[in-house]
Amino acid sequence: MKLYEIGAPNPRRVRIFLSEKNADIECSTVDVMAGENRSADFLAKNSLGLLPVLELDDGTCIAESVAICRFLEAQYPEPPLLGVGPLQQAIVEMWNRRVELGLFRSTADYFQHTIPFFKERIVQIPAYAETAKASARNHLDWLNGALADRKFLAGDDYTIADITAQVALDLGTPSVFAVEPRHEHLSRWFAEVSARPSASVLGKS
Repeated sequence: MKLYEIGAPNPRRVRIFLSEKNADIECSTVDVMAGENRSADFLAKNSLGLLPVLELDDGTCIAESVAICRFLEAQYPEPPLLGVGPLQQAIVEMWNRRVELGLFRSTADYFQHTIPFFKERIVQIPAYAETAKASARNHLDWLNGALADRKFLAGDDYTIADITAQVALDLGTPSVFAVEPRHEHLSRWFAEVSARPSASVLGKS
């Protein structure tokens, strides 16, 4: 297998997932600045030109971070990061989606509508960037409350939901928000996940 990636939040989610699994697969950095992801060769792997992409030995390509992680979970079942059994799997999925559609998306939207890299790729709307920033900050308060009675987002075990939230916080701090002293439960959780060896993969940008 080969993972096509770049130092960005979604590929980093997969790399953290792989690190937690102690899985060693080939990784190839795609030069997005040079337009490599828009080349015919790469578009044959993912017609959207987005990263990450996992290419299997038979040439099958899987895009989208969570889809890749689902495949990897089956290949490397220990430790389980998507839950064990129907109930826990549903709870992990619930929390991952909540964080992905909330904090992660709002934070990413802020950068997409403010930084020059995206100026030629989307129609940037500065007012929406401020709305996204406010939404991301509100989600910090929500996450703090959610973590008041549990070690990790989906319960006692570190899962993909924690990976998504951890990458979102690394991305948003300090440009979009800050984890403040009043976020005592979030601060405790963030310190713990940031201390895991997997947290260092692909940097934090």
